[in-house]
Amino acid sequence: MSQPDDSPRVLVVEDEPAIQRGLCDVLAYHGYQPTGSDTGEDGLREGLTGQYDLVLLDVMLPGKSGFDVCEELRAEAPRLPILMLTARGAEEDVVRGFRCGSDDYVTKPFSIAELLARVEALLRRSGQGGEAGPGPPFSIGPVEIEPERRIAVTEEGEVELSRRELELLTLLVRERGRIVSRRVLLQEVWGFERPERLETRTVDMHIAKLRKKLGAARDAIETVRGEGYRLAG
Repeated sequence: MSQPDDSPRVLVVEDEPAIQRGLCDVLAYHGYQPTGSDTGEDGLREGLTGQYDLVLLDVMLPGKSGFDVCEELRAEAPRLPILMLTARGAEEDVVRGFRCGSDDYVTKPFSIAELLARVEALLRRSGQGGEAGPGPPFSIGPVEIEPERRIAVTEEGEVELSRRELELLTLLVRERGRIVSRRVLLQEVWGFERPERLETRTVDMHIAKLRKKLGAARDAIETVRGEGYRLAG
């Protein structure tokens, strides 16, 4: 099925032929331009040389693992959205996936509707959905945030922020001094329509990483037990 040249290009790195073919067919049916790759090495090479808008990346791959591919892709293409697909749903695997630089993490089996919603949300946040560009710079204590460059300027130097981290900060700054619940964060930053049905520590893990990156301003993000988070006024 041919797609318009401006349709988002998606790289599917999956070693199971039936799953790869199914994912590519679904993506093509919904207007994307998918390309399949079945090993970690090929996926990394394709991801670095092709002009892709998003990568769907399995963890259990022959040769180079998905974690390694993700880490190397992130180092070379810091703005490329990466969605990890895997049957490994243990918390330590989810944490490792985020630490490697993935933007989102879906465990098998997953519904097609959920997968497409995650893909659409990541593309929207990366600028493929026609949304307004990054806002103006802002400060959190002694740290300057530059949304256009997606960095935090700390006393130790410049620190790169992921899309998700920047969105978290932007929302907390917008609601400065007010408590923002995990439910609201999951709705507005992750795009989940019914987050009350989820049991996830995704928000907490992202906040922990964000605090570490903020250095001297880390305590500005306060935890309000049982309620959520608040950026100190």
